[in-house]
Amino acid sequence: MAITTADPAVDLVRQDARSDWVRLRTLLVLRWLAILGQTVTVVIASFYLGLRVELGLCFLAIGASVVSNLIAMTIFPENQRLSDRDAMLTLLFDLSQLSFLLFLTGGLNNPFALLILAPVTISATALTMRSTTILGCLAVLMITLLAMFHVPLTAETGEVLMLPDIFIVGFWSAICIGIVFLSAYARRITSETHSMSQALLATQMALAREQKLTDLGGVVAAAAHELGTPLATIKLVSTELAEELEGQPELAEDARLIRTQADRCRDILRSMGRAGKDDLHMRSAPLGAVVREAAEPHADRGVEVLYDFAADEGAPEGQPLIWRKPEVIHGLRNLVQNAVDFAEARIWVEGGWGDGTIRIRITDDGQGFPQDLLGRLGDPFLSRRARSQARERPGYEGMGLGLFIAKTLLERSGARVSFFNASDPFLVAEDKAEKSGAVVEVTWPHEALGLPAEEATGPLGENQPIAI
Repeated sequence: MAITTADPAVDLVRQDARSDWVRLRTLLVLRWLAILGQTVTVVIASFYLGLRVELGLCFLAIGASVVSNLIAMTIFPENQRLSDRDAMLTLLFDLSQLSFLLFLTGGLNNPFALLILAPVTISATALTMRSTTILGCLAVLMITLLAMFHVPLTAETGEVLMLPDIFIVGFWSAICIGIVFLSAYARRITSETHSMSQALLATQMALAREQKLTDLGGVVAAAAHELGTPLATIKLVSTELAEELEGQPELAEDARLIRTQADRCRDILRSMGRAGKDDLHMRSAPLGAVVREAAEPHADRGVEVLYDFAADEGAPEGQPLIWRKPEVIHGLRNLVQNAVDFAEARIWVEGGWGDGTIRIRITDDGQGFPQDLLGRLGDPFLSRRARSQARERPGYEGMGLGLFIAKTLLERSGARVSFFNASDPFLVAEDKAEKSGAVVEVTWPHEALGLPAEEATGPLGENQPIAI
């Protein structure tokens, strides 16, 4: 079975967004470990091995890493995921900081120069080829400069600790080869793993499409079987009428038209039963229709769902046509389910568009998100709110995966997902406004979700057969 490239769902397979899975917290933890190791090494080298080390400059370099970590932890939430560019700049900072420390402690005479491999290997594992190439070239450049320019390692007796030139050249060659080899090796392994996961995703999509078409084919076959007799009767009667009305050309032409249309109905049913159609009308819909479709399964669970869709000032009044991407529908459905699970009596689903963006905001009147979890919302198996605040709601199952699945799917569709509270959750009930609970806001650039103007206003064209 072939999947047409025009299908928006295929974007899930074609996207290479591995860098979006790099969490800032992971790199910060690795940097804390590096800071600890660098501090211990400098202290031991200076106070126990008797080496003359520029302690002030060394601790200045280490302090720069500490300050950058503290700033990142203060500004960004715990589950912040880095783009390819941001992750590359983070690793470039680590590479530069380590190179400066090596410059102060003997350059390639320092055996810890081998650690220059770490940032490049991490980049090869998680980032794009462009970022890995940039970091690899800069690492080779820094190693080359360190081989020629560095502060000599000096013992307490004044003796300069220096390797013979042939060992320096050998060490330089080994590190450069290691950068290239380890980067290529890590890149190849992760690329194959990623390709396999994408292939499995494509297979699942194909199987799901096949199952839908099989079900559709069964329905069409049953309809064709049931309609066969009425269509045959219509054709027979229309043929007899046409023969009897030869003297009345206009009525005879109408009878022949009825026979022709009966034949066309038969051909359409046969065509649908044989291959199925990719219905262009089902690929896109107005924003409100897609949102209501996503929320429909949770509309009768004891909570009132209020909808409000309005254009921003200066934006067109009509609702934009958007792709009915399955990841968007499923992601919004999970967000609505989460709001229904924790609402007191109602939730608000609001849509807006304008200034090149499309926005959906889902608000409930519950207790809101716990303040200590706001920075971690979207992480898997985060279910403390489910245990402590869930209302008695039919169909509720708290596993801590709903927000993770929703955030992941929506971000893969090009959205930015934000979590916050409509009011202070520590206020008493009398001081809270009606919209007092948790708020989830999803924002897409128009080009990621909305149809281009010419497609939104032009004719759809003929439905295309789906090859099986």
